[in-house]
Amino acid sequence: MLKSSFTPLFWVLNPKPKPQKLPSHLFTKTFFTNSTPPVRHNASLNLPTLPPASSAYVHLPFCRKRCHYCDFPVVALGSASTQTHHDPRVSNYIHWLCREITATKVDQPASTTPLQTVYFGGGTPSLVPPAMVSSVLETLRVKFGICEDAEISMEMDPGTFDAVKMREMMALGVNRVSLGVQAFQEELLRACGRAHGVQEVHEAIGVVKSCGVENWSVDLIASLPHQSCEMWEESLRLTIQSQPSHVSVYDLQIEQGTKFGRLYSPGEFPMPSEAQSAEFYKMASRMLSDANYNHYEISSYCKSGYECKHNSIYWKNEPFYAFGLGSASFVGGLRFSRPRKVNDYINFVQNLENGLVDSSGGDGNIHGKDTAMDVVMLSLRTAQGLDLKSFQESFGSSVVLSLLESYKPYVESGLVVCLDEHRRTIIVDDLNNFFLYKANTEKRVAYIRLSDPEGFLLSNELIALAFGVIDSWKDCPPYQEAKAT
Repeated sequence: MLKSSFTPLFWVLNPKPKPQKLPSHLFTKTFFTNSTPPVRHNASLNLPTLPPASSAYVHLPFCRKRCHYCDFPVVALGSASTQTHHDPRVSNYIHWLCREITATKVDQPASTTPLQTVYFGGGTPSLVPPAMVSSVLETLRVKFGICEDAEISMEMDPGTFDAVKMREMMALGVNRVSLGVQAFQEELLRACGRAHGVQEVHEAIGVVKSCGVENWSVDLIASLPHQSCEMWEESLRLTIQSQPSHVSVYDLQIEQGTKFGRLYSPGEFPMPSEAQSAEFYKMASRMLSDANYNHYEISSYCKSGYECKHNSIYWKNEPFYAFGLGSASFVGGLRFSRPRKVNDYINFVQNLENGLVDSSGGDGNIHGKDTAMDVVMLSLRTAQGLDLKSFQESFGSSVVLSLLESYKPYVESGLVVCLDEHRRTIIVDDLNNFFLYKANTEKRVAYIRLSDPEGFLLSNELIALAFGVIDSWKDCPPYQEAKAT
């Protein structure tokens, strides 16, 4: 059953509501003070063949207040804090953030591999003054270079910006906005502890549209306490009427240590039941698809051509930099997590400057199972699905056959879809015949994906099944980086 919290491996990707939580080994969540940070080498990667990172996630942790469901590393400035130009907490953090960027080791000069995407997540990045955002972008530009046509995304919350600030951000290069609406009902926003109301939601949408932001997203949360199907339908309908180019739909998960974690238990009133949560998900898939939004990833919908380029880096398991509190990068086959507390983060930056830590690469001496699991998990979150040709080139044909064998019952039930090289659906009888006559099944089936919405709803269980197949894999070959096709 799809339940919400997957923060793509790190503190990235729309970090206010948390999308689907998947069982995985790959979340590094132990943090440190003055010691060497925890890392995870993604696999026995052939490092010289890895493409250089060309994306950067930047964590700006400031919020007016902590929402009741949030367990992200944030710094609450106070409910009235919308002008932060002279707040030393903000300026001090930006100072250390820029020092981290400057101290990061890179293998390529800035002119060779400039950044193609930059994502400002939080927190509420729109609370940070444009002048300070400018200093971060300039530091990135000096260190890595930024493409002229780079996608530069910023999470913005209603009530934290006006047309003047929006235009200033656009002048800096921000060309994609992720608007943290979450709900269109006053009572739900209050129950979540959100700092904005419905009037501010409509005002923010008006500002984004009047300023000419073409590429913008609305974030919504389903399965909130006391949320009804009628409320959810209204939020989806008003979102569609607003005509964003992208919509992100997240299913709330109750996290320990949050206010919701102290008040509620999943599936118990006033939280929706699993059946109600499933109906919310199906309703979103149906209504947004009918409105010509493509459901390209479990939690993501877009108009044609408006997929989030930055988030697509995660789904493709490609390298990216990350900077700031609680963020984690993936460079040189290494997933590297930063501290969640400001003082610990400052210590980390000082250690980075003194050469005591290295966040930029690994030695590649870890078994290939980890990477196989990563690729399967991330690929099956998308409508594209798992490219079996590429997977076979990297990990061999035996594991592909085992995966197909384990998914046969779910192909029959319609939860898993097999596709040929032209992305035509392979019917169950043909799949059975491939196995029966040993007809190069692993070559005839080019892709597998989860069906929408039923397969996506059971993604946790279906991906865990693949993990079991990979974990039992006795003759795991060294990982070979597959060439792009």
